Amino acid sequence: AMSAERVFAQTDVLPQYAAISRGLEYAHLSVADGPWSIHIVRIDRGDKALEFVSALAQGTVYGLATVRRQVEALPKGLGRPIAAVNADFFQIRPGPYQGDPTGMHVVEGELVSGPIGTGFWIDPAGRPRIGAVYPRFEATGPGGFHTSFAFNQERSDNKAVLYAPSMGRSTRTTGGVELVLIREGQGLWLPLRAGRQYSARVASVRHGGDSPIDADTLVLSLGPTLAADINVPMEGSIISVSMHTTPSLEGVRTAIGGGAILVKDGKAQTWGGQQPRHPRTVLGFNREHYYLVVVDGRQYGLSIGMSYPELAELMLGLGCTDAINLDGGGSSTLWLLGKVMNSPSDGRERAVANSLILVDTKTDTELSE
Repeated sequence: AMSAERVFAQTDVLPQYAAISRGLEYAHLSVADGPWSIHIVRIDRGDKALEFVSALAQGTVYGLATVRRQVEALPKGLGRPIAAVNADFFQIRPGPYQGDPTGMHVVEGELVSGPIGTGFWIDPAGRPRIGAVYPRFEATGPGGFHTSFAFNQERSDNKAVLYAPSMGRSTRTTGGVELVLIREGQGLWLPLRAGRQYSARVASVRHGGDSPIDADTLVLSLGPTLAADINVPMEGSIISVSMHTTPSLEGVRTAIGGGAILVKDGKAQTWGGQQPRHPRTVLGFNREHYYLVVVDGRQYGLSIGMSYPELAELMLGLGCTDAINLDGGGSSTLWLLGKVMNSPSDGRERAVANSLILVDTKTDTELSE
């Protein structure tokens, strides 16, 4: 098979973009020497009415739904959805936490999944960012109580996890000690936002796990090994809960987790070892444009998928200065104005954890010259 560098050496396979709606263009690259089938949506960053929002399948951390269904469920007030892709990797194996996005996820300013590894976010100044984000979540209380914690995910025996209403109706844990937290005084409270500090009161201390989560409560779950090691606060205690991250996500309204960073500051990253080819979903950008790209794969005669080095070359060839790999394989989906444009490798759309959706916030969405 031909390398991606050779793809862009052939001028006849440069994308021929067609204008789809205001500020939005689409191209389909079909390359025989692969073969590769590549779907590209190019978005004008100068059009401020076009904005990225994110969706959480079925509104809960363990929900799953196709990209199409997530688009359909998007609150109407956010704008008219015009393009979308699947987003983060997620817990795919069946169990209580199936559907949990692997990394960070911010929906309309609400933190619903804590950062692990890399991701994409739009900073409060409107600039796109990709990179690693680290949680600095910690809870402190009386009697020297202090613990770091993860957020809205599976809890191990020697760790703590904070659960918010976005988790669903209960923590789904087994064993350990769980502190049911309510708002203290008139301070900040739900929905939970990154970069903020919260003051909470312990409403009750529960043993055995799987505590219910009400609309206005948080639950701090302490694994049994951890709970045996620390001074667990009593009912009525005031706990300080810090949701800081490095870099800060304060004021961020949209963020998703991702995988390998492919291109950073105009340079392709490098990888050793075997580089398998798979269907891929990629988000890239430069000063002028955003790019949503899906490369089909695992389909003999149509498309073989791409390796990371090939993907990086592809994104550079499209003109990206920065690009991040999102969840791929059977999850790879590109939705455009009501239609799935690519050929998902499962033979149908896969239900996924979350999605990144481009909306038009202007009412006049017709293509204007």
